[in-house]
Order: sequence, then structure tokens, then C-alpha cells
Amino acid sequence: MDWLPLLSTLAGAAIGIVATLIADRNRWKHDDDKEALRLRLDVYTQYTTTVKVLGETLRALAGQDHPSPDERALALRGAFRESGIAIASERMWLIAPQPVVKASNNVFHCLRRICDGYIDGTAVSSPEDRARWEARGKAAATMRQLMRDDLGVGPLAERHSPLLDDYNDPAA
Repeated sequence: MDWLPLLSTLAGAAIGIVATLIADRNRWKHDDDKEALRLRLDVYTQYTTTVKVLGETLRALAGQDHPSPDERALALRGAFRESGIAIASERMWLIAPQPVVKASNNVFHCLRRICDGYIDGTAVSSPEDRARWEARGKAAATMRQLMRDDLGVGPLAERHSPLLDDYNDPAA
């Protein structure tokens, strides 16, 4: 009996099965990488949106009249707590690479310093307030760049609002 045709057929089948398994594994890995990237994009979007909204809320609350300093402090602390920044930060700690986590934590602490400054009576747009907002802006820019790098997106050529800074003053 001639075994050569049978062995050739078995070898061809084995090669075909192995090739299919390798292709399936590569497809699975590619799909897994895409899902991980999508998840990080969702986490980054949630965090940056929460940071933006919280900053606007803190500034608006600090600019309002309050019956007492205690009421002002209560409103500001409540806004910080209810903003969802703690949940967004925890998601960041679980999903993001270490440089992005560190940068997002810097932004969190900048917002905390802004909130604490308003609680202590810092006036909106005072030099001290502007310095805190400038630090937050630099920390946020660093964070966004690290996020973009992690997502494989190139750097931005200009600011989000290139003609206005955070205080609506022409200057960026």
C-alpha cells in the first residue's frame, strides 16, 4: 500500500487546521485590542467631560451670592462630590496606563485646590484664582496629550478654542 498520498493529505489537513487556528487567534487578538482601545476612549471621554463640567460648575457657584461662607462651602463641596469625578477617577485608575493615571490625578488635585480656594474665599478671576486655573489648564493639556498618545492619535495643532483662553480673554 502506498502511504505517500495519505500522509500528504494528512499533512495538508494539519497545516490547514493550524493556519485556521492562527488566523482565528490573530483575529481574536485584533478584536480584543480594538475593544480595549474603545474602552479607554470611553473612560477618557467620561473623565475629560467630568473635569470640564466640574470646573464650570465650581466657577459658577463661586461667582454666586451665598447667605454665608458655610453655605458657599457646602454648595462647593456638594458640587465636587456630586460631579461624578470620583467614579470617573476610579475608572481611570482601573483602565488607563500609569502615565495617564498620574496626569489625571494631577488634574483632579488641581480642581480640588480650586474648590478649596473658593471655599476659603478666593474671588473668581483674582490673581490667585487665575494661577490655579492656569495650573489646571496645563495639567489638563498634559493629560489630554498622554491620552491621545495612548489612543494612537496625533497631537493637536491648535487649542480647542484657539482665540480665547479659559477666561474668554483674547490671548491663548
